[in-house]
Amino acid sequence: MAVMFYEKDCDLGVLKGKTIAVIGYGSQGHAHALNAKESGLKVIVGLYEGSPSWKKAEDAGLEVKTAKDAAAAADFIMILVNDEKQAALYREAILPGLKTDKTGPKTLAFAHGFNIHFGQIRPPEDINVVMIAPKGPGHTVREQYKAGAGVPCLIAVHQDAGGAKRLALAYAAAIGGARAGVLETTFKEETETDLFGEQAVLCGGVSALMKAGYEVLVEAGYQPESAYFEVMHEMKLIIDLVNRGGLSFMRYSISDTAEYGDYVTGPKIITEDTKNTMRQVLRDIQTGKFAKDWISENQVNRPFFNRMRDIEAQHPIEQVGKELRSMMPWIKKNEEK
Repeated sequence: MAVMFYEKDCDLGVLKGKTIAVIGYGSQGHAHALNAKESGLKVIVGLYEGSPSWKKAEDAGLEVKTAKDAAAAADFIMILVNDEKQAALYREAILPGLKTDKTGPKTLAFAHGFNIHFGQIRPPEDINVVMIAPKGPGHTVREQYKAGAGVPCLIAVHQDAGGAKRLALAYAAAIGGARAGVLETTFKEETETDLFGEQAVLCGGVSALMKAGYEVLVEAGYQPESAYFEVMHEMKLIIDLVNRGGLSFMRYSISDTAEYGDYVTGPKIITEDTKNTMRQVLRDIQTGKFAKDWISENQVNRPFFNRMRDIEAQHPIEQVGKELRSMMPWIKKNEEK
């Protein structure tokens, strides 16, 4: 059984008196910066000149500097910009500030291991390199913290120049993760399992499954609205049950008819051929093929990515869903584009 760390195992004091720079103020960035500040730590936000997030961060009571100035001023630097932007940002704005001084080694932190694991960022050897990865979106990290709860985190140490694991645990506690539990892993394991989970199950797999179910029902003559409710809207309700108590609790909560259908139909949908495809997806991640393809896609201004984003936005399930959700006042409007 893996060891889980909780607040009692974390010493927030190791970050007291240090300056934390959160580079980026998007979904994860705003949550990390605000949670750490409210945990009593000194936080500055690093952004590019003219960033639309600059005023948002200042209005939230945070000190804001350019990424370069923030990195130079900080003892602990958490990079929370998109994976594909990190390598260039690191070279231009962060590396110049990674000078070890009399206060001890600096710490460079990530919330995902992609750029370290695939060699896009190669930090100097005299600094700590750690990862603190919340297992949930940034807005959930913030909401759970404000509610007195937390989102579980993974931590990893890539380089230890002095107290790296204690610093990672302290940061996990500062953003609320230690309230829920912190699991130690490696950059390799986090990166490869995270990419696989996103592609094969959480995003790619689930999206394709919902669209296929919708298309089959509509092709058979059922109302698009009924199809949407059955294969997309109810997905959250089922996943909430799984999140609360696993597959067994979900099956306990649904009807016996639905549970029977689960057992007889699930294996027909996810076959050995499907698992073999998943195994190939995992091999492409492990060998670096996916990372190479994604890096190349960004270097040519994302033609495939942008085309697919446009195509997917026009799928009928999106159009029907948008109309139906507009009639649900409890859904936050800021969640709709």
